Amino acid sequence: MPHTTPPTAPLTATPLTLSTLEAAIRASWAEDTSEPSDLTRIPWTPDNPAWGHCDITALVAHDFLGGELMRGEVYGASGRQEGYHWWNRLPGGLELDLTREQFQHGERVTGGEPVPRPTAHPFRRAETYDVLRARVLTRLAGRPGVSAAGRSR
Repeated sequence: MPHTTPPTAPLTATPLTLSTLEAAIRASWAEDTSEPSDLTRIPWTPDNPAWGHCDITALVAHDFLGGELMRGEVYGASGRQEGYHWWNRLPGGLELDLTREQFQHGERVTGGEPVPRPTAHPFRRAETYDVLRARVLTRLAGRPGVSAAGRSR
């Protein structure tokens, strides 16, 4: 059964470096885990690997780091709202946005409000979240504090 419920605590007992986690997430992005913009439907390309990954990337980062999930509105160059952008606010207050560079067509992100983790079963992008999460865990396998099942050792 896919993992669609949030863990009760971050997945690592021993801290990973942020750069190691970021590298594992970035290396796990692909077309099959991307979701194009809500309105523009611009497709994913290897030239912009972060495109369409903000929500599930924020969820995977939240699994490891805790904190809050943040969501802002995305407006295109025309001024029309195109969708939403997700990122993380870490427990110390630092905001972490691993997919900000996806905006290459004049989009701007406004606002930024804490939002609850999706709890519907399954939530809208549960399957792609599960795929991305599994890829990240595979890349981190064998590191201190990370088990193949994604729980702290």
